[in-house]
Amino acid sequence: MAEIRTVTPPDDQLSAGELLPPGRRFRIVLVLGLLTALGPLTIDMYLPALPTITDDFGATAAAVQLTLTGTLLGLAFGQLLIGPLSDAVGRRGPLLAGVGVHLIASVLCVIAPNLAVLGSLRVLQGLGAAAATVVAMAIVRDLFSGLAAAKLLSRLMLVVGVAPILAPTIGGQTLQFTSWRGVFVVLTVVAAAIMAAAALVLPETLPVERRRNGGLAGTIRDYGGLFTDRVYVGLILVTGLAMAALIAYVSGSSYVLQDGFGLSKQQFAYVFAGGAIGLIGATQLNVRLLRRWTPQQILVGSLLAGVGLGLILLVLAATETGGLAGILIPLWLVLATVGLAMPNAPALALSRHGETAGTAAALLGAVQFGVGALAAPLVGVLGTGAVAMSIVVFGGMLAATVVCFVVVQPHRLPVEQREPVAAFVH
Repeated sequence: MAEIRTVTPPDDQLSAGELLPPGRRFRIVLVLGLLTALGPLTIDMYLPALPTITDDFGATAAAVQLTLTGTLLGLAFGQLLIGPLSDAVGRRGPLLAGVGVHLIASVLCVIAPNLAVLGSLRVLQGLGAAAATVVAMAIVRDLFSGLAAAKLLSRLMLVVGVAPILAPTIGGQTLQFTSWRGVFVVLTVVAAAIMAAAALVLPETLPVERRRNGGLAGTIRDYGGLFTDRVYVGLILVTGLAMAALIAYVSGSSYVLQDGFGLSKQQFAYVFAGGAIGLIGATQLNVRLLRRWTPQQILVGSLLAGVGLGLILLVLAATETGGLAGILIPLWLVLATVGLAMPNAPALALSRHGETAGTAAALLGAVQFGVGALAAPLVGVLGTGAVAMSIVVFGGMLAATVVCFVVVQPHRLPVEQREPVAAFVH
């Protein structure tokens, strides 16, 4: 395995990840994509089964949506623990242990006897997926910086977009042959495959000399330092609020489309895929837009567009104008604006704290999924109709825009920052 040392590249030098041989770089990025997919697959694969789980356990829709909230909370708090741990002991150990926890929790979900047990196991699944999410982000920051990081995050967002397409479709197809428990059998297989790929392909990207071993006091100090950075805090809040809009769609769409508009589980999977296509297209468009505009310019434009489209969605839902198309078209367009915002806000945030990449990625992920977790029960409390979902979608985009302009003040950010990055020595 290659050694790693820290270098500070001049302005015209490629980042460490770009110095890797193309084949090796491709394999590493591919596995990072798989790790990034574990969280979305865990969240989305059982969405077509939510109404079935509601009937099976004789529960309310809001109670079943709490199992989704539990997963998101596990993703949030798990990252707060695993991020600093990965800064202290390296990336591989916490990563493999976390995916192993996800694997065991998935097996136990198959035999969950009631909703309370299922909800608790979903929290454990979230904790396990948190390791995959935060370590993947930290590895990106270990190897890439500046525009290179923003471009790679856009590629990884392709995975985040593909996962929602595949997950409900796989879940819907699984439900054709078995019960909702079969969905967790599939998740077990997926976790095992991802764990094997990570073990075989990913190197240790954090050398011993760059690890932070300050213990609990050091972790608290690192988090405290992050909270003193107003711009970083604002950017992670923007990411979380944009995620809240996305989660409002994820948690509410199965009830809106299946119960409200009478779509079958398979039809729901196809329609859900349409929104993911918009998300995918936007993230890949972002790579091209970065050739002309800065990440902060794209972030501002996407948020403003998201607010306008979210308002249109809310008005059409409240007035019941346009039927199914009146909901789906503006909703898909809002998701596209989220797809533009999501790669750029994290890239800008992480570029400010390369020395504590794991901790910075952990707090980013915790806020992202923590704020997002609030959206799922909020939709349930407001109702299971299109208006309730639209209110939370619009509210998330509006709040993200306000935070961006008031706290981040993107017009004051530098165009690009050059920081020390890790380089492979062959």
